[in-house]
Amino acid sequence: MSATGAAMADVASPNRMGTWAVFASVMQRDLLLAMRRRSDVLTTFFFFIIVVSLFPLGVGPQPDTLREIAPGVVWVAALLASMLALGRLLAADYADGTLEQLVLAPQPLVLLVLAKILAHWLVTGLPLVLIAPLLGLQFDLPGDAVAVMTAGLLVGTPVLSMIGAIGAGLTLGVRGGGGLLALLVLPLYVPVLIFGAGAVGASASGLGSAAHLSMLGAFFLLALVFAPWATAAAIRIALE
Repeated sequence: MSATGAAMADVASPNRMGTWAVFASVMQRDLLLAMRRRSDVLTTFFFFIIVVSLFPLGVGPQPDTLREIAPGVVWVAALLASMLALGRLLAADYADGTLEQLVLAPQPLVLLVLAKILAHWLVTGLPLVLIAPLLGLQFDLPGDAVAVMTAGLLVGTPVLSMIGAIGAGLTLGVRGGGGLLALLVLPLYVPVLIFGAGAVGASASGLGSAAHLSMLGAFFLLALVFAPWATAAAIRIALE
């Protein structure tokens, strides 16, 4: 049996496994399936790179202008790339019945949803965080600003995934759900965008980024507490 098949079998028969073993199995399954669909993962990754790289070409080589727009450009590109990947977070599992198995499992659905969100972030959000410092060099950002931008993305992109999971759960089985998903999550993304970009701008201007990063940390904790619960509730409603 392949590794993917074994992981799917474990998810389908969770009664013989502990809670954290099922958590790891769900995450492993989603990671393996993502690796089988590398084109989807690479589409998100290269979309982020292309969007960020086009701005220096369009705006021109003026260093002051590039440094000024860099935070907003990187964060908007990360936001759009995150939205691009939300469609496959729950839809495939809804179609093949995996979500029904997770709902019927004796383990808390909230924890299993968190495993799926974590796997989604590892294949979509983490690559953006890793490539962001290199892209920051295109905008002539100083080293401190690049470090703050990377730290902000490391804290903020999981928030985007968790908020997006709520929208993905609410639009399960809805015709034209992609457009509705965007309308649901975009307003909720705005505070993360403001404080994420603001942290870089504050660092570059010498004002300090601690306050902005603290707000991102607060958003992360709030999303960690409420987003899996809200997503699990949305999944139960969709399956009724």
